[in-house]
Amino acid sequence: MNSPADNPLDRILVLELVRVTEAAAVAASKLIGRGDEKAADAAAVEAMREAFDELYMDGTVVIGEGERDEAPMLYIGEKVGGAPGKGPRIDIALDPLEGTTITAKAGPNALAVLAAAEEGGLLNAPDVYMDKLAVGPGYPDGVIDLAKTPTENVQAVAAAKGVAPADIIVCVLDRPRHGDLIAELRGLGCGVVLIGDGDVAGVIAVTDEDTTIDMYMGQGGAPEGVLAAAALRCVGGQFNGRLIFRNDDEKARARKWGIDDLDRIYTRDDLVKGDCIFAATGVTSGSLLDGVKYRRDGRMTTESVVMRASSGTVRWIKGEHSAK
Repeated sequence: MNSPADNPLDRILVLELVRVTEAAAVAASKLIGRGDEKAADAAAVEAMREAFDELYMDGTVVIGEGERDEAPMLYIGEKVGGAPGKGPRIDIALDPLEGTTITAKAGPNALAVLAAAEEGGLLNAPDVYMDKLAVGPGYPDGVIDLAKTPTENVQAVAAAKGVAPADIIVCVLDRPRHGDLIAELRGLGCGVVLIGDGDVAGVIAVTDEDTTIDMYMGQGGAPEGVLAAAALRCVGGQFNGRLIFRNDDEKARARKWGIDDLDRIYTRDDLVKGDCIFAATGVTSGSLLDGVKYRRDGRMTTESVVMRASSGTVRWIKGEHSAK
């Protein structure tokens, strides 16, 4: 790992990255409850892209919303930042609007999210599904293992925590594909917290004792998995992820990005190496952050969190913004 003096992240002010997620959240918030997922996502994308251009860095999107032919998304391989070829070289993982359906329906836990790392620090993965397993800090290394069954993982965490398996609470995306998983967990007596969308917030919930959530399980987007792993690297916790390929086209895309072992189980530190910064701003209010709120005088308030791995620092930031 680079010495602190050589760390390119030291040349990017942490609060500047928060301004990027704030811009995306504010833009998306104008479409909360309007029923148009694509419009909300497009607004967040364009606001995030413009905010990146204000930063002195030479950034590359390695985890994005798709590939170049799928623009106007911030695509994998896109260059961002206002100093191409001059500024510090930074890898970026992002989801300008994590929870497009949530936003369209005015549900909880929609976020604007990004992670930044030194060049080569983030897994360059395709936009496919990922099987995910996470637990919060304070457990022995290797307490979770995606190669084992959900029952075995619950039992291991329960034993490490000193409680019965029935006392473990697991967060799962409410999807038909998780029917067997939910049945297995409830068969153990576990509490199952079902969320409609927004699995970045779901994974991060395992780090906050106030949520009472012990574990996260289930399949969701691979980009969101890398983002969640970045947050866990900053504040502690364990993560396992395995890419899920539904067809030969998705496998070919993975190989295009240098992924040859299609069955590999990635740990948190396989997905995110070295120093990293994680930032998120609430679009709609949820378990992690309050959403964008509009005041009578036309101003807006935001709530954000920004974390850094090298220092273990977590900052909660309240912002006030003038109407544009």
